[in-house]
Amino acid sequence: MRQRVIVCPLIENDGAYLLCKMPADRGVFPGQWALPGGGMESGETMEAALRREIREELGAGLRIVQARPWTFRDDRRIKTYADGRHEEVYMIYLLFDCLADNRDVVLNEEFEAHAWLRPEEIGGLDLNEATRITLRAKGLL
Repeated sequence: MRQRVIVCPLIENDGAYLLCKMPADRGVFPGQWALPGGGMESGETMEAALRREIREELGAGLRIVQARPWTFRDDRRIKTYADGRHEEVYMIYLLFDCLADNRDVVLNEEFEAHAWLRPEEIGGLDLNEATRITLRAKGLL
């Protein structure tokens, strides 16, 4: 089984949290709302990986003024590829509390939409399981 270490920012700005919607054809969590983030690359520090993922997925205009490690957890996920293959992946999540001083988001192709939501607005979304677990642990659900 393949293993991936994922850096995952929980980005807050003025009491609202950033969530992103995965495309319907995405291999993991298709069509669901999720936190941004992604895999660490060989030789990267956790914070360098976090800032790279934010820049790649959300654009260079989003200014993160604070990034603090919050918690970590793990689980197993089944990834579905475009050709229909499935793979079980052991995921290690490194979760960070991040503070943005603006909301300037420009999504890459990994997401089809984004929203800044207050905690009371989040529960009605179709959240992926990993995001739901994270937001529940943070007290936002």
